Amino acid sequence: ENDHIQAAEAVRHRIQSLIDAEDCGNVLSDDGLAKKLSTEGVAVARRTVTKYRKLLRIPSAAHRKRRKKLTRSIAGAKAAHF
Repeated sequence: ENDHIQAAEAVRHRIQSLIDAEDCGNVLSDDGLAKKLSTEGVAVARRTVTKYRKLLRIPSAAHRKRRKKLTRSIAGAKAAHF
C-alpha cells in the first residue's frame, strides 16, 4: 500500500516535470505524456495520466498550448516596446 502511494506520487511528480519543461511548440497530450513515461520505463495508461494531471490542477494540452502562445506573444510585444 505505502509503495503504491509512493509510486503514484513519483509518477505525478514526473508528469509535472515533463509539463514544466514544455515549450509552446512541443506541448504533450495525455497520450504523449503516457508514451514519454513508457520510454522511461514507467507503464501508465493515458487515463491515469489524465487523472493525475487533473489532480495536479494542470490544464489540458490544448489549454496549455494556447496559454504558452499567449504568454510568448505578450512577452514579444513587451520586448518590442523597450
